[in-house]
Amino acid sequence: MQGSAIVKRSVRIAGHVTSVSLEAAFWEGLRELAASRGMSVNALVAEIDATRGGNLSSAIRLFVLDGARNGELTAMRPDARLPISD
Repeated sequence: MQGSAIVKRSVRIAGHVTSVSLEAAFWEGLRELAASRGMSVNALVAEIDATRGGNLSSAIRLFVLDGARNGELTAMRPDARLPISD
């Protein structure tokens, strides 16, 4: 399945570098959500971190899932790749 490989990246939260492991599709969704809000991925991850109740990777996945459910992730919408017809 495309996008299912785990990718580990470093992010900076409150001046500290930490590693986060997410599937490539979640990194893509996180980047899109950050861009749509006019902020960096690090800044968005810091916001998610400040409100999370559990593990950071899980909190990010849930945040991206919420964004997809709310229609904020145009690249991830199934209909985004379909041609427009009259």
